[in-house]
Parts: sequence; structure tokens; C-alpha cells
Amino acid sequence: MTPDPFFTGLYVPLVTPFTDDLQLAPEPLARLADEALAAGASGLVALGTTAEAATLTSAEKRTVVRICADACRAHGAPLIVGVGTNDTASAVASLRELAAGDDAAAALVPAPPYIRPGEAGTLAHFTTLAEHGGIPLIVYDVPYRTAQPLGAGTVAELGRLPGIVGVKHATGAIDSTTMELLGCAPPGFAVLAGDDVVLSPLLAAGAHGAIVASANVRTADYAELISLWRQGSGTPARRLGAELARLSAALFAEPNPTVIKGVLHAQGRIPSPAVRLPLLAASTRSVSQAALWADSRARHASPA
Repeated sequence: MTPDPFFTGLYVPLVTPFTDDLQLAPEPLARLADEALAAGASGLVALGTTAEAATLTSAEKRTVVRICADACRAHGAPLIVGVGTNDTASAVASLRELAAGDDAAAALVPAPPYIRPGEAGTLAHFTTLAEHGGIPLIVYDVPYRTAQPLGAGTVAELGRLPGIVGVKHATGAIDSTTMELLGCAPPGFAVLAGDDVVLSPLLAAGAHGAIVASANVRTADYAELISLWRQGSGTPARRLGAELARLSAALFAEPNPTVIKGVLHAQGRIPSPAVRLPLLAASTRSVSQAALWADSRARHASPA
């Protein structure tokens, strides 16, 4: 019998709340972390793209990881931490520092962005990280951000390396490469959906779970969607998936996480919708439209 991967279910990549003057807001972050886990998330992701990690200072990053780790420990849930750089040596150093802190169960690491090292270079990069980083890795395959596509065979080869435990699949499409990956993933290797709008069909095709920014909003419904597909309850899953796809589309109407932060602020869950440059706050129109879907409740039949 093929073993299930360790990383299954819903992992919420949390936003980083700021005050109106763009200071880190630790207490609202702690509440968001606790609420997500209490609502059924399997774990959290800290310092992802949704967290605006590129704009955080080193001290702020440590604070974010500590807060998220405390919440995960309280709920007995794993924490995944984003580590992104196109320099292999720097990435190894960051991974070792993360591993030494004993807060994270895994690191979410994109293919080296911008420089396009090719699939062979990307494979060598991740091989070095797996051998010397000291912490399990989840490959973040997001070619529309990194400019480095990865074939299904390359991802499967990465999955056979000791220390690489999964992939966040966010290629922007469900195509033959996606289906090949789902069919050839090594035993125990997690394929996690990473494209919010097409989450439901990816789960239907066999993804083990998801890392989706939209789950900052209506976390319980995203967790239920994953559970429904894994139980084989297709009819209610399709109905809920269609509704959440409309929510995700509204939340991504402007650059992530601007609309999500606008909705969370409108709900009174964070002190400000503020984002740091080069992002600009989402328009009132986009936030209002997304808030309608965020406040609705899925009307789907419960599984038998």
C-alpha cells in the first residue's frame, strides 16, 4: 500500500498584518494563525509571497516565524516557512538557520527565480539544498513568477531525493504535465495545489492538499473542500469548489495579497489593509466585491 505523504490537507499562507503606518502587528497575526488552525487548517505557511516576505526585515521575519510556530505548537500542527533566493549558497545558509531554530517542519523553496538556470541547474540547486540545508523541502513550482518551468519528470526526480517531501504545484494550468506529475509522484511525496481558482479540479485529479492564499478567508470551507474530495464526495465538492473559485477570482482581482488584506480589514480581523511598496492597497470596488463572496456561506449537501 502506497504511504500517504506527511503534508496533506490545507496549509494557509498567512498575510502579515501591518498598522496604518506599516509597522508589523504581532497580535493580529497571532489571532489569524490561531483562527486558521481552529477552523480546520492542517498547518500554516509563514513568509510566503502572501506574507510580503520580501519587504520584511530580518527581525520581522523572525517575529513572524515565532508567532506562527507558537500557534502551530499549540494546535499540534506543522509549520512550513518560505525560503526564496536564486543563490544556492545563500539558500543553504538560510535553511540551516531555519533548521537550527527547530520551529519549522519544512521549507517552501521556489525554483531559482529570474536567472533561468534550466532544469538541470534547478535539479542541481535543489540537490545541494536537500543535502546541506538540514530541513525537509517542498519545491515551489511557480514558473510565471520564477521564469523557470519544470517538467513532470524533473519534479518526480526531485521527489526521489532524500529530504524533498513535496511540491506546491502552481503552474497556472491543469495540463498534460500536471496529469503526468500526479501519475508519477513518488510514494510519500505530496502534490499540493497552489493555484487558488483551479483548486477543486486539482484535488479531483488527485492532489493531496493545498497551499492557497484565499484560505486566509473562509478557511473552514477550503479545509472542507479538500476533505470532501479526499472522501470521494464529488457532488458536494464540485458545488463548494465552484463557489470558492469565484471567491478566489475576486480575491486575486488585484495583486496578492492586497484584496485579501482589504477583506480581512473589512471583517475587523486586521488593523489595516496596508501593504508595503511596491504593492498598493486594493481598490474599494475590488474589496467590496470580494467581501460579498467572503461573507457568503456555501450551500452544499453534507456527505453521507
